[in-house]
Amino acid sequence: VQLVESGGGLVQPGGSLRLSCAASGFTFSRYGMSWYRQAPGKERELVAAIASAGGSRNYVDSVKGRFTISRDNAKNTVYLQMNSLKPEDTAVYYCHARLYSLSHWGQGTQVTVSS
Repeated sequence: VQLVESGGGLVQPGGSLRLSCAASGFTFSRYGMSWYRQAPGKERELVAAIASAGGSRNYVDSVKGRFTISRDNAKNTVYLQMNSLKPEDTAVYYCHARLYSLSHWGQGTQVTVSS
């Protein structure tokens, strides 16, 4: 099982990034997918989640209207489009897959928002 995140980097406030998470080794289309983030000294928090078929999406209040989670089950990939980025969005972003008690994590990708 592998979840490989990409697309992180350094961006100025107000900028955009698109994170990708490529999945392999499990039946991606059956899993709910999520993005979490963890800033230095803080607990990991759920940022956005999408149901297996893509119909249901949820966001933490701090990113509503700025971030969009999506998935392509044909490509076994989940995305996080991040717009209007703020310095407080700086964190390591992790991809997560869940199906009942089964849970898989990616290694994380760093997002830094700074001028």
